[in-house]
Amino acid sequence: MKKIIVALALVAGILEAQTAKTILIFGGKTGYIGQKLAHLFSEQGHNVVCATSRLENREEVNLEILATQPDRIINAAGITGRPNIDWCETHKQETIRANILGALNLADFAYVYNIHLTYIGTGCIYEYDEKHPMAGGIGFTEEEAPNFNGSFYSQGKIALEKFQTSYPNILNLRIKMPISKELDKGFIGKITKYKKLVNIPNSMSILEDILPLVVDMSLRELTGIFNMVNPGTLSHNQVLDLYKKYINPQFTYENFTLEEQAKILIARRANAELSANKLLSLYPNIPSAHNSLEALLKKIASQAAEKKLTTQTLL
Repeated sequence: MKKIIVALALVAGILEAQTAKTILIFGGKTGYIGQKLAHLFSEQGHNVVCATSRLENREEVNLEILATQPDRIINAAGITGRPNIDWCETHKQETIRANILGALNLADFAYVYNIHLTYIGTGCIYEYDEKHPMAGGIGFTEEEAPNFNGSFYSQGKIALEKFQTSYPNILNLRIKMPISKELDKGFIGKITKYKKLVNIPNSMSILEDILPLVVDMSLRELTGIFNMVNPGTLSHNQVLDLYKKYINPQFTYENFTLEEQAKILIARRANAELSANKLLSLYPNIPSAHNSLEALLKKIASQAAEKKLTTQTLL
């Protein structure tokens, strides 16, 4: 009898997840990840509403939630700075307002109205240490306290994550160094523009693998913290070597040291490997970062060849 009840509960859960939902996405209109999530939810037949209110305007957020009556809320909004997180060091009040106060406004309303909230956070809250040495293959787990305080941006994200654990309805997802088929955006879009770069292995999020899981996890109303990264690591040079091999054979780059990098940056950067084991326990077929990136770039190159596109067109 117990087995029958469990089976019926599972079926009910699957059917509930398959029913068309109203998804309110903050960051869905202009955000890199938010727009991609909006497309994925829409593809599955869900009613996607891209929020127009600003998170720091508490009353506007409340009114939009009441008007939309969403089944799920996605927070893919926030400030990373222009052109990079160094901006946050000189714009601390704006960063706090958007990345902490605004996010907590949304978290609080979602809790009050009993709506599941998926927060698209960052994995840039750790750095290699004695227990987790570079290239040691030991990734930081979700249970380990963040240890990186080298940037105001990351400090704010760490504080927010601590506060959000007080809300039982939140799914906190850590994206790190995102890469997607849009090569002008994300991690590749950044490092191909650098004159010099360091060469350090890091966990990375190949969005073609990761974002469909975000949709599924939201619909299933999972909660807690997850490192949303592909297994393994990729170094800056490995990424660019694959980029050069498949996309732009004429591309060149030059390395420099962390010490040299520090001289041109205001804030330090978080370099670390995150454990993907918790995510793999739910989705065991996620490919390694290296294999996934190589397959992605191969596919882009093949499609470009069929359409006779140039490198400049791809970028």
